Amino acid sequence: MTTPTIVLVGHGMVGQRFLEALADRGVTERARIVVLCEEPRPAYDRVQLTSYFSGKTPDDLSMVEDGFMERHGIELYTDEPVVAIDRAARTVTARSGRTVAYDHLVLATGSYPFVPPVPGKDATGCFVYRTIEDLLAIEEYAKTATTGAVVGGGLLGLEAAGALKGLGLDTHIVEFAPRLMPVQVDEGGGAALLRTIEQMGLTVHTGTGTQEVVTADGSVTGMRLSDGAELAVDMVVFSAGVRPRDQLARECGLDVGERGGIAVDAHCRTSDPAVFAIGECALAADGRVYGLVAPGYEMAQTVAGVLAEEEPGDGFTGADLSTKLKLLGVDVASFGDAHGTTEGCLDVVYADSRSGVYKKLVVDGEGRLLGGVLVGDAESYGLLRPLTGTRPPVSPEQLVLPAGAGAPVALGPSALPDDAVICSCHNVTKHAISQCASLSEVKKCTKAGTGCGSCVKVIEKLMPKAADKGLCGCFPYTRSELYEIARTLRVTSFAALLDSHGRDGAKGGEGCEVCKPTVGSILASLAPAIGLGGYILDGEQAALQDTNDHHLANLQRNGSYSVVPRIPGGEITPEKLIVIGEVARDYGLYTKITGGQRIDLFGARVDQLPAIWTRLVDAGFESGHAYGKALRTVKSCVGQTWCRYGVQDSVKMAIQLELRYRGLRAPHKLKSAVSGCARECAEAQSKDFGVIATANGWNLYVGGNGGATPRHADLLAQDLSDAELIRLIDRFLMFYIRTADRLERTSVWLERLEGGLDHLRDVIVKDSLGLCDELEALMAAHVADYQDEWAQTLDDPERLRRFVSFVNAPETPDPTVRFVPERDQIKPDLTILTIGTLEGASR
Repeated sequence: MTTPTIVLVGHGMVGQRFLEALADRGVTERARIVVLCEEPRPAYDRVQLTSYFSGKTPDDLSMVEDGFMERHGIELYTDEPVVAIDRAARTVTARSGRTVAYDHLVLATGSYPFVPPVPGKDATGCFVYRTIEDLLAIEEYAKTATTGAVVGGGLLGLEAAGALKGLGLDTHIVEFAPRLMPVQVDEGGGAALLRTIEQMGLTVHTGTGTQEVVTADGSVTGMRLSDGAELAVDMVVFSAGVRPRDQLARECGLDVGERGGIAVDAHCRTSDPAVFAIGECALAADGRVYGLVAPGYEMAQTVAGVLAEEEPGDGFTGADLSTKLKLLGVDVASFGDAHGTTEGCLDVVYADSRSGVYKKLVVDGEGRLLGGVLVGDAESYGLLRPLTGTRPPVSPEQLVLPAGAGAPVALGPSALPDDAVICSCHNVTKHAISQCASLSEVKKCTKAGTGCGSCVKVIEKLMPKAADKGLCGCFPYTRSELYEIARTLRVTSFAALLDSHGRDGAKGGEGCEVCKPTVGSILASLAPAIGLGGYILDGEQAALQDTNDHHLANLQRNGSYSVVPRIPGGEITPEKLIVIGEVARDYGLYTKITGGQRIDLFGARVDQLPAIWTRLVDAGFESGHAYGKALRTVKSCVGQTWCRYGVQDSVKMAIQLELRYRGLRAPHKLKSAVSGCARECAEAQSKDFGVIATANGWNLYVGGNGGATPRHADLLAQDLSDAELIRLIDRFLMFYIRTADRLERTSVWLERLEGGLDHLRDVIVKDSLGLCDELEALMAAHVADYQDEWAQTLDDPERLRRFVSFVNAPETPDPTVRFVPERDQIKPDLTILTIGTLEGASR
């Protein structure tokens, strides 16, 4: 029996998925498979193309597992584009003259970038953004360029703009539509995206097109736009959409669509039964050309099933166009009927223009979820998309409101039905994922999570809790293990830690929102011991920090910030009180005395923070670290100095402790208190570490906290001298920082600690593990290295550059930060929710 030959023309992401589908079905064992690839390298991850500029190599982007071709006997020829198809003879001919006969031909030629037919489009300095070779050329040319423009504000256009910015160019984005990403987001989402991107320093031109690329001596010198504007640029990147590569099909007489695309039926057969087309080159049976990878994967599976002679199913008749991406660091997602075209639909919208967050859900009159748009915060995409077409278990309003603005929502994967598609790239259901025991097993067995990656968080929540104790999908180690690795090996950067100790699939990547702040905290707490600069916003450290740390202040609901100067032990002079009052008055800030015995000032714009802190630092104040996972306050009563019941000077001790541990980064915030007698006026037993005076010294309590789950602290040691007390607290805090999990308060840590309080006492009082000298040395290094973060910031003009509302207009205040009067002070003027019929929808 003659061995059939299957020829694949094109080896992109969809082509590789087709080969894997053939191998899964055993077709590679009974057929000859020949792949003719135009590019000089095998298939690579085009979705992650921009990560090349973040340090990934072309090899890192490869989609082909080592040895895959050899194992399955697949003949791969790179740099061998097909130039002709002879359907009568059933042969294809490559540019080199190689001719291959086929029994079945599969076209996966993809698409080509659309370049508007404007004068100057072929000048030196004009590029497209499609392949690794394009990126290499852009990278080289950018070395001599200063200003670039990207034509197109869609998915690839924004990625290209991010690449140019990352290469150090002043960057313009030109989009003909009235908003960015017009296909994926609506007007509100586009406005939120525009604001965030402009804050990054990029200049956006919407509602205008490119009229001409201006040249001199054959090279780009500028651009002229259709609205009359002229841009001085020396580099242009065209990313204005793609067109299906159907030229081979046209030339050999296959049917193509009026607007392009190789016409196929539900089983991806062309007008010639021996020829199939998949991916972006195909005009699907529903009359659409799909530019996303997930539909291409479905087509690949369909054709593989046909060639494996499986029972014919429905085939490919359409696909989910939902997508979630991170563009220029901004999460953007859309799913279902995102634009609200369904008759009678309603929209539920939450918009916070200051923070760049926009969420819209489209529902019908009975509350069924039809679709949505998420910009700036797409955390819920993985759960909302599978719920499309159903009535969610909670109201739509609760699904868009941020934490604290509405009733609490505990909507997890358990709310999804078993047939809910979790991974749309590979069409994998919740049931299929639930059969696996770990994320790595899910990826290996179902390929879920290996496409765009937007489903990984939901997958992780579906995994058995004990299956993987790693910190996240990037690291197989716990927080405490990563601490030991960084300390022992003196690792001083997140990138180095990820590359050396990350999971295989995460090495060389950017990490996630779980591991980045966690490692950032570890490195900050170890900084003096491992030789790392202690300022958290320098270099790579800045990208690891939580939102509040980015501006050394707590972000509030309306986009303003709070200012919290440190008041050690709650003791303050009249002169310093006057300074706080004058600052609050001059900047119109809301003033509140807190339970931590200090004064919070609310309502500062980000651009006002340096001026406010200049006055506070000049008056002798330091950062109170209310924004960080660090020591907050050490409360005190007045103690024996004033109180007739006091037996020790609690204020002096509280000040000493607060100044010693200020700025200490930890897995969670730390609070303390010192009471001058057993009456416990400072509430020390509700703190992470609390001190109560006795006639013979001090009692030390640990592991307490207030809040939603209060816990009384446990007595660790009694009648300690000042030196003994401080030594034990040093050991306690450093042992906690060393061994606690991410975001774990001391109370939870102590209850989780094997052996509990007795074990803790053995370790830090009796030194059973021989760690105490090391713990004390780490604390001594912290104390010696401490510098006030705000004082450091004010001394450096470069560091001050981040404190602006608009990067491209640093002197312009944010007009969306507004207040209204209340009780002789101010409160945020905040409208957070609108519900109504979509404009333009049928009623």
